[in-house]
Amino acid sequence: METKDILKKLDEFNISLSSLKTALDIEGKKKRIKELEEEMSKSDFWSGDDTSLVISESKNLRKIVDSYSSISDSVNTLKEMCELELSEEDKNDIILEVEKIEHDIDNLNLSTFLSGEFDSANAYIEIHSGAGGTESNDWANMILRMYTRFFEKNNYKYEIISKSEGEEVGIKGCTLLVKGYYPFGYLKGETGVHRLVRISPFDSNKRRHTSFASVLVTPEISKNIEVDIKESDLKIDVFHSSGAGGQSVNTSDSAVRITHIPTGIVVSSQVERSQLQNKERCMDMLRTKLYIMQEEKFKDKVKELKGDVMDVNFGSAIRSYVMCPYTLVKDTRTNYETSSVDRVLDGEISGFLESYLRL
Repeated sequence: METKDILKKLDEFNISLSSLKTALDIEGKKKRIKELEEEMSKSDFWSGDDTSLVISESKNLRKIVDSYSSISDSVNTLKEMCELELSEEDKNDIILEVEKIEHDIDNLNLSTFLSGEFDSANAYIEIHSGAGGTESNDWANMILRMYTRFFEKNNYKYEIISKSEGEEVGIKGCTLLVKGYYPFGYLKGETGVHRLVRISPFDSNKRRHTSFASVLVTPEISKNIEVDIKESDLKIDVFHSSGAGGQSVNTSDSAVRITHIPTGIVVSSQVERSQLQNKERCMDMLRTKLYIMQEEKFKDKVKELKGDVMDVNFGSAIRSYVMCPYTLVKDTRTNYETSSVDRVLDGEISGFLESYLRL
């Protein structure tokens, strides 16, 4: 690549950055960051109820603004360098930097797809095994591991709110709360049925099996939600927590499951140490789900639900993970695919998340 070609590329970057500055409302975000900083500097800030929300919003906004500023600075620096006499080694370094900037701009462009009302919210992820017992329970557990590996690799924090173990292996269901950079925005496309085809490790005849599990992603809505919930519409069950959580959790009926009878929605929590705290967390999740049901844009998805579990069948899968007779993971909505099944199951799912965002 000649110097003139590099300069042309840098000019193209500046055009893209100009568009992104408007699309991302960089100036508006800078103004909002200052407002949040003023709020955080108040003496009573750390004793307030919204501390974590303010900090999270500030971090998310700053990540976008800092990324934009860093890319812009890099482009300007390279343009200045191109005005000097460059050795071949310098030119090669600049070409590598140009490639990096192109990648960074592409990543920043993804942020323009994260402008939904709840995209910056924390996300609840619910995983439920389909029919099939051991096979489906094992598959649901593989999905849980896939997501937790993705969170660990991409600096997301997660907390397991409730978990129901399978009789022999795997899990029947699990709910996680995910925090970080636009968790709901990035993960909302995972809602749907996930299908696995493999030679079963539980079949002595080594036959091929198809297993299903459902995933539901909903936002943790931070604002006060006006939802009318009648006590008579609730069925409340308490039970022993099945996970670690301290002696008082595991020796008393601290875990709570609430069923909203009119809609069939079921929520559960076993992560808190007291029954009262678990009930409060359940009520927060229930209010969120009922609120979402009232939102027109979510109605189509909610209609597919019966309680917490989707209609798990051959025609409803959003993604297929095939391990035999060939290896392929393919999303039926975006047609994004890869043959690296093992890498996907180890948390390399960014390509699927980003292709859905670009729909």
